[in-house]
Amino acid sequence: MKKIYINGDIITLENNNIEALAIEDDKIIKTGSKDDVMKLADRNTEIIDLKGNTLMPAFIDAHSHIFALAKSLMQISIEGLTSIEEIKNKLGEYKNNTNEWLIVNGYDNNILKNRQHITKKELDQIFPNTPVLIENKSRHNGIANSKALELLGITADIPNPDGGRIEYETGLLEENAFIDSLKMIPLPKIEDIVQAFKKAQQIYASHGITMAQEGVITKELAEIYKFLTSKNEIFLDIVAYMENKDVEKIEREYKDYFNQYKDNLKIGGIKIFLDGSPQAKTAWLRDEYENDEKYYGYKIMKDEDIEQVLKKAKEKNLQVLAHCNGDKAAEQYINAIKNISGLKRPVMIHAQILGLDQLPDVKKYNIIPSFFISHIYYFGDIHIKNLGIKRAEHISPAGSSLKHNILFTFHQDTPVIEPDMFETIWCAVNRKTKEGKVLGENEKISVLEAIKAVTINAAYQYGEENIKGSLKVGKNANMIIINKNPLKIDKDEIKDIKILETIKDGKNIWKCQ
Repeated sequence: MKKIYINGDIITLENNNIEALAIEDDKIIKTGSKDDVMKLADRNTEIIDLKGNTLMPAFIDAHSHIFALAKSLMQISIEGLTSIEEIKNKLGEYKNNTNEWLIVNGYDNNILKNRQHITKKELDQIFPNTPVLIENKSRHNGIANSKALELLGITADIPNPDGGRIEYETGLLEENAFIDSLKMIPLPKIEDIVQAFKKAQQIYASHGITMAQEGVITKELAEIYKFLTSKNEIFLDIVAYMENKDVEKIEREYKDYFNQYKDNLKIGGIKIFLDGSPQAKTAWLRDEYENDEKYYGYKIMKDEDIEQVLKKAKEKNLQVLAHCNGDKAAEQYINAIKNISGLKRPVMIHAQILGLDQLPDVKKYNIIPSFFISHIYYFGDIHIKNLGIKRAEHISPAGSSLKHNILFTFHQDTPVIEPDMFETIWCAVNRKTKEGKVLGENEKISVLEAIKAVTINAAYQYGEENIKGSLKVGKNANMIIINKNPLKIDKDEIKDIKILETIKDGKNIWKCQ
């Protein structure tokens, strides 16, 4: 069926001014003047009057964890609570004597008094018999109570600067110690998972996203995805990246999904973690943290192990996504890439403290940095305290990257924050922190370049720039209708733009009520 869109602004990202756009089934078939495009209309054509609203390409999620968002919808949220007393009162509402796990999300010690964590002892007072794990908003650490530590088999401190740390007395789990603990906790019932996953996809669609990412898929999660695909429960395009140690196991079951969509799911490559989080002070830095002498954060992988992953990915024609927040982790990744030619569009996820002196090598070796640009708003004031103003001003150096002609993307690392693309664009062009400081005037970019980072550039990151990311004849009809043209309004208003409709492959998958 043909549809023709008229009477509104149309942003194509193809450097052309058009008045109308026509699609047929799942493809764009014509763009141009209203009179010219309307010549395609017949009695079966649906004419869609934009009524002064704007049509533009749908957004592409360059990095997130969509299943983790689904899981978070089944958990207790303490988002925004600013004191330990508030947290204890909230958790007291869920006090019980069962032995079923209680998982809590949305916790952020950075907004608590003196940034001190809640402790195991305080959790034990509320939950003496129920295993409880509180997940930090950064997803790089958490707090477990005594019952949880018992079930996880943790009985003492485990200092491990090369990947994680456990403080038994406080219940603090950091990096790999925390991530490995999450894998040991039983999953909810499959029917609950399916419903939560549907809701998670709708959240992405409500933000204009038609293509999402499963940032790290383990063999256990692969089994859940097998169930979801068998029941046709995936309606977004989802690209998954395998945990390195599970590649062979997943490959046996998912060979047909490697580098191609089946049931709207594609296995795109391998994910590795090279360090932690700057707000949690576990990102691996070249220079020590502010007011923390001789502390540089965590290294997670050995140099030779990274090179082995890159070789494996090259052999299997897979992409590598490397989690690098600190500049020392970025250095380690760049050095590994230097030794192996012919890699498939390697991506540096987060790249928050990527050094300006490292940008020439990023360009030379065709590395795609995907910046978590919204960190500037959500955690920028924390970064000033942890890194000092000089380094903090260049967090997510999009402006400097443009000067080096580096193609980059933006992401939200959902469920760390909502997959709100217009908020992300707003962050990139304004670079304001929660306290209203401008963090890096020289790193601001234009609205158009920010839009490209979550559309056509993101399509390139996935190797799908020929079919997605802009409104061009022959490309998939993945579009959104919005109430204001971001190229024509004040930059401060961008975050308030409303998504009216999200269209994937010519079909409406979300509509504002």
